Amino acid sequence: MHVSGDLENVLDVTAKILIRCFFMNLALILLWWCFSMVAEGEFLTLISNITAHEFALGTYCAIAFAKVCNMMFFLFPYIAIRWLLKVRKSQRGSP
Repeated sequence: MHVSGDLENVLDVTAKILIRCFFMNLALILLWWCFSMVAEGEFLTLISNITAHEFALGTYCAIAFAKVCNMMFFLFPYIAIRWLLKVRKSQRGSP
């Protein structure tokens, strides 16, 4: 029973770390989007061989990829760990 409690503590801490990473990454993606909206002209003057449409397309695709990775690597494991802990808790409570 002691090993099970230790495992649950480790999983709980891991879940807390994952959800914090998810929200920090989400804030970073939002900041990235804000900078791309505000400074689009400045970026285009630095990279003069692409059009504004190509820059926007590349930026939006990269942000979408970052969002998918954020969900896949942080949010989905967090949900899975919380679900597992909930199931284990309900199994312990039933006779």
